[in-house]
Amino acid sequence: MSEPAFRGFEERSTHRLIAQAHAREPAVAPLCDTEAELAVLTRLEGMTSGRLMAGRGQLEHVSPAELLTPDFGYGHSFVNAALVYTRAGGNRFNGEGRGAWYAAMEIETSLAEIAFHLDREIRNAGGADNLSAYVELVAHVEGWMADLHPHPGHAALDPDPAIGYPEGQKLARAVRARGGHGILYPSVRREGGNCVAVFATTAFRKITRGDAYLLEWKGGKGPEVRKHAQTGR
Repeated sequence: MSEPAFRGFEERSTHRLIAQAHAREPAVAPLCDTEAELAVLTRLEGMTSGRLMAGRGQLEHVSPAELLTPDFGYGHSFVNAALVYTRAGGNRFNGEGRGAWYAAMEIETSLAEIAFHLDREIRNAGGADNLSAYVELVAHVEGWMADLHPHPGHAALDPDPAIGYPEGQKLARAVRARGGHGILYPSVRREGGNCVAVFATTAFRKITRGDAYLLEWKGGKGPEVRKHAQTGR
């Protein structure tokens, strides 16, 4: 199987969706009544926080030098979190030891990708009702990317995670070893959609906050997608 070629890439408006709860406030804030309590709990949370552990050099696959600082501006902590927080088994282009920033060129594609994974979780839970709120992060990304678009039959794009994820993770390791900043690829969940998985924080130029969306399932059917007003911006 031929490996993808690298090319220069720049897109000022890539779209990533994160859970609204993660975009609104520190994770420990709802547990606190005073600023003093918040400070104590924040220190405790930092003892096991992947993002803060990376900053102290305690994570094997993420170097403190890679992490963005507040000097970057809005969104630096979201990029860092994408790098250090992973799910069991990883995702299409990252393993358990190091994450990636997944985004799409179209907001419709981001919604389709999120909806697929949520729908799978809901069905596994028996098809219960569900209402999830997401916030859009719009990132200006520029870098040296491996491009899978000319290789639609690549094993990394197999829709079955049991096949596509191990192959994609193997490809991602090879791309990083060659100094690549990420991978461009056609969406597996939305025909005609285009995605990017960014591995390097140096590829980010600017991040802004976009719209908010509700995804609703009723009786296991859905999702119905609609915009909604944001709070706590």
